Amino acid sequence: MKKLILSILFGTLLWSNSFSQVPAHVLERTQWWADARFGMFIHFGAYSVPGRGEWVKSTEKMTTEEYQKYIDQFYPADLDAKKWAKLAKEAGMKYAVLTAKHHDGYCLFDSKLTDYKLSNRFDNRDVVREFADAFRAEGIKVGFYYSIIDWHHKDYPNVGNHPQKDDKEYGKRKFDWDNYLKYMHGQVEELVTNYGKVDLLWFDFSFDEYEDEKWKAKELIAMVKKHQPEVIINNRLTQNHGVSGNAREFSGYGDFETPEQGVPNKGLITKDGTPIPWETCLTLNNNWGYNSFDNEWKSSELIIHTLVNCVSKNGNLLLNVGPDPRGNIPQPSIQILTEVGEWMKLNGESIYNCGSSDINKPEWGRFTQNGNVIYAHIEQAIVGPVNIKGFAEKVDHISLLRDGAELPWEKTWWGENSNDNVFINLNKPIHHTYKMPDDIDT
Repeated sequence: MKKLILSILFGTLLWSNSFSQVPAHVLERTQWWADARFGMFIHFGAYSVPGRGEWVKSTEKMTTEEYQKYIDQFYPADLDAKKWAKLAKEAGMKYAVLTAKHHDGYCLFDSKLTDYKLSNRFDNRDVVREFADAFRAEGIKVGFYYSIIDWHHKDYPNVGNHPQKDDKEYGKRKFDWDNYLKYMHGQVEELVTNYGKVDLLWFDFSFDEYEDEKWKAKELIAMVKKHQPEVIINNRLTQNHGVSGNAREFSGYGDFETPEQGVPNKGLITKDGTPIPWETCLTLNNNWGYNSFDNEWKSSELIIHTLVNCVSKNGNLLLNVGPDPRGNIPQPSIQILTEVGEWMKLNGESIYNCGSSDINKPEWGRFTQNGNVIYAHIEQAIVGPVNIKGFAEKVDHISLLRDGAELPWEKTWWGENSNDNVFINLNKPIHHTYKMPDDIDT
């Protein structure tokens, strides 16, 4: 029997309605991403100008003509993708996803299929290219977000969350759906052919009957794979189809699931119990795009606990920043990510290449595991020693991850002498109330 080392922290396209197991080629393709566990989402666009979030055109029912003033004012003079990349690296992030085009249809890349793009007004600068070059230079994998809906295109109908969804006169227009799909597929092809190796594509989103083959998804993915055979793709060319509880149908239209603004109670699985790759995407305040009036920032402690929560359930965390109209990431975001990065420098080993453990969640925190190494994340102080039951005969040694210091442990304490006890002492005097070595997560 292998002994456990307990560390305390401070290809081929397959089409089916659903799979009973996640295909091996999907697991192989997503392995780097699962090992990375932590990424940066960047929502940036003309919607940063009004400073009321990325849905402002829809929520305020603006026409394209009314929205144009924000397009005209959008000139991110301070934009420096190298600064973004350095911040992501310092935070411990291993991949990043930028909004190449959001729902408003305005492109951050130099698309040849439209003039509705920033490069026309921004000294011919291609923000997507600058992003890709800067993040690759820091050793960070590169991903592109692309909205498959488009509130600007003349052939995209006023359905779903379209700003003119309630405009009956607008709805009388003639929409050429095939022409819109030709445009949408063409732009995706530009993204996967003009910017070097693309590691990840993040499509957004399906709704009602607008899913699957309404987007000609098989054809779209086949084209993407022809140009980028190793790219991984999220699941939003279709909708989430739950079976029961945390069980999902795995359709083959994407490689991983994307819960949003929350963490599942358990890791996501197929209906037969096979784990599904998944990633929670999360904002640092309450908006994806820049919102000058939203100051409800999450603490670095909450972000660290959320990251650990995801990893303990075999999931990733894609954490968002929303640069302001000049291209600067807000200072509160920088402060939070810097604090997260300080913790990651000492404890990242418990995140990267890790997943769930067979040990049940304890009252004081969570477990992550990599091979025969178990990481016990103590997220709240307790009185007395920490007891991890069930592994007494398997433990080789116990140490603090942050500095490698050995920790004393024993099998009995205060008459509790079951054979499966592992009582760990984190401080002296032994067994007294203690202050944790790391208040956030030891």
